Amino acid sequence: MRAAFPDFRLGTVLATSFTATLTERRGDAVERIPTPHRLVDWLAVNGLAVDSCTTVQLDLARELRESIHAAATAAAIQDALPAAAVQVINDRSAQGRAAAILTPEGKRRWQLSAASCVEDALSVIAADAISIIAGERDGKLALCASPTCQAAFFDTSQSRTRKWCDMNTCGNREKKARFNASRRKNPRSVE
Repeated sequence: MRAAFPDFRLGTVLATSFTATLTERRGDAVERIPTPHRLVDWLAVNGLAVDSCTTVQLDLARELRESIHAAATAAAIQDALPAAAVQVINDRSAQGRAAAILTPEGKRRWQLSAASCVEDALSVIAADAISIIAGERDGKLALCASPTCQAAFFDTSQSRTRKWCDMNTCGNREKKARFNASRRKNPRSVE
């Protein structure tokens, strides 16, 4: 029987969705790619299918994930980008072989060849991170307002004032906590 894994948190921005494979960074961290096969699953769900992954490649992926998170966090708070994180992102971006394809809908999609490996998929993720951290896309980097999450996310809302990385998880959890706190503070009188 296959072990149960936590669901992926999928978003519309590849790089920040990738950083969401480790959630609750300031609480009880949840690793969503604990095995090489689980990384293969995540890549496939995000249109970057590869046949296999080794533990060394999983380590490379996690190093990239943490580097993107560090650089995106620094960019969100307008701090200097960590040099080591920038180096990892640039190295991963330069190592891959992927092609940008224009879809009939006028969107860019990345295509890996049949012989592509994890490093090729990681190069696509790194390139996506570069485009958002460099400010080349319409939106802004922000940090989740949840004290246990603090995930970096790319806010493309019209007002650019989103507070939560995901309303269905962090946003709802925080709103529920505030509601319960207010109920405890002002209990209704029992008739």
